Amino acid sequence: GPTPPAPFDHRIVSAKRVGISSYYNVSENEILGGGRFGQVHKCEEKATGLKLAAKIIKAKGPKQKDEVKNEINVMNQLNHVNLIQLYDAFESKNDIVLVMEYVEGGELFDRIIDENCNLTEMDTILFIKQICEGIQYMHQMYILHLDLKPENILCVNRAANQIKIIDFGLARRYKPREKLRVNFGTPEFLAPEVVNYEFVSFPTDMWSVGVIAYMLLSGLSPFLGDDDNETLNNILSCSWDFEDEEFRDVSDQAKDFISKLLIKEKCWRISATAALKHPWLSDHKLHCRLQ
Repeated sequence: GPTPPAPFDHRIVSAKRVGISSYYNVSENEILGGGRFGQVHKCEEKATGLKLAAKIIKAKGPKQKDEVKNEINVMNQLNHVNLIQLYDAFESKNDIVLVMEYVEGGELFDRIIDENCNLTEMDTILFIKQICEGIQYMHQMYILHLDLKPENILCVNRAANQIKIIDFGLARRYKPREKLRVNFGTPEFLAPEVVNYEFVSFPTDMWSVGVIAYMLLSGLSPFLGDDDNETLNNILSCSWDFEDEEFRDVSDQAKDFISKLLIKEKCWRISATAALKHPWLSDHKLHCRLQ
């Protein structure tokens, strides 16, 4: 069925300068996840009993605070079922806390990649379709995600293949002539233009969709080398293939879809809208055959 919306209407949030504990019980020991920013805890709104997630972001100086306020500003513009929704925010001396929609059973995508044996091509189609729908919406709002990777995609419900994109820490409004500086962690998901420190645009996100599709279909990472340097070289030379036996039973449509995204020259990659119309995501006869 369709992915469930957040249990609250979209709202415009600004950071309050009061203690979060006046309004929420934040569970110290129930940690939902973490990343470069800090940790995400389960929390509950005192007035309503609503279950939510509190992302605690270390932010001491004004520059760090502005980065988090950018994240709030981006989330305020995103009202879509496949994009995690912001509920509230709190600012204190050393951190900013984002209170967000809580996703039950927050199965991380990388767990799916580990248990790759039971992930079918049809499962992958349903995941990629929803990722493209969320990204299509972001791009229509002129926002780039710029950090799409498996750990930033949450499974709402493993049985129903529903996902939500969760981390907007690097997202920003598209400005045609602005170069982007990214402090990257894992290079294996980076597009060539990010590695080369060139202009980024909507196709930068679509490259990441291609990498994620490749990984979900095979359990393999298309550009991963023995070290970061080799990985970056693989990305820059755009050297990847379907030679591994993991691709033996993958449909030609899936391979064609990936081939239209993992292209070094970003202007040749298909858009999110075109991706949703591609036969791999839209051909019901193919889907019946894969069931």
